[in-house]
Amino acid sequence: MFRFANPNYLYLLFLVVIIIIFYFYNNYNNKKRLSEFGDYFLITKLIPDFSKKRKHIKFTILCLCLVLIIIILARPQFGSRNYSEEKNGIEIIIAADVSNSMLCRDVYPSRIDRSKMILSKLIDEFDNDRIGIVAFAGGAVTILPITSDYVSAKTYLSQLTPATIKSQGTDMGEGIRCAISSFSTRDDIGKALILITDSEDHEEGAIDAAKEAKEMGINVYVMSVGTTTGGTIPTENGKNKLDSNGDEVITKLNEKIGKEIAEAGDGVYFNIDNTINAEKQLRKEISKLKKASFNSNSFGEGNEQFVVISIILLLLLLLDSCITEKKNSFFNNLNIFK
Repeated sequence: MFRFANPNYLYLLFLVVIIIIFYFYNNYNNKKRLSEFGDYFLITKLIPDFSKKRKHIKFTILCLCLVLIIIILARPQFGSRNYSEEKNGIEIIIAADVSNSMLCRDVYPSRIDRSKMILSKLIDEFDNDRIGIVAFAGGAVTILPITSDYVSAKTYLSQLTPATIKSQGTDMGEGIRCAISSFSTRDDIGKALILITDSEDHEEGAIDAAKEAKEMGINVYVMSVGTTTGGTIPTENGKNKLDSNGDEVITKLNEKIGKEIAEAGDGVYFNIDNTINAEKQLRKEISKLKKASFNSNSFGEGNEQFVVISIILLLLLLLDSCITEKKNSFFNNLNIFK
């Protein structure tokens, strides 16, 4: 299948259209000015070196070169590369809290941005594992079904915001249950649920959900983000979120509930803020889980076609350098049929 890897560059083709319009407009003005001195065709006959065709040919070559350069920038590709290999690893589901409280800036740059930075580093360390992403707030949704495609995982992860979930609040129990349903039904492979949240739960049921996960052979690891002193929640209008009494809402990290969830889920609790090597310790804990083999299918980029286009571009440039705008007097005097 033919496609462009960077199709946005194709908008530059409008620039070529503008150049063509300007070229013909300029030719029209030149013809009009010459016509003021007399008949245009007669005047051009009095200029022995003048060649209208050569000028048009050189301009056409120039436009074609610009078009080819733009196409090269857009990276034309043909076909796709399907990679299939057997790997030995575990299944990991990341359940990311995207509630409004995650916008709090009590950790730099914010709780949600810090979470995404940590998770992105974790994904970089996964080589043979399958991964999925769940987002939760007042509700929960599977963002990425379990897969070996780490590139897609990081892409979906980077796009997580509170707008991902319409129903706001923090229902960790719903997030855990959604993550449980995202695992495969295999019981011969280790399963890790990484719950990253500020643990400010507005609903009951998170501990019971963690126990359900444990019964299904899923270990629940909790990574808390935020501080116990807390901070305000910024809104889109640049002001802080207010409660019903008009006071600023202060959101604080609830370490107690986070630790209880990890204990109920037979996992480990980590505090991102006060544990520098939290992600390293998490990887160490996950490495203890039982690994199993599975087939990994992923699609890579198609075969690049810029080489062929570059050769055509080079030939056009060489042709352009061989053509002059003026007539060649040598060929004018040469008559091989005389």
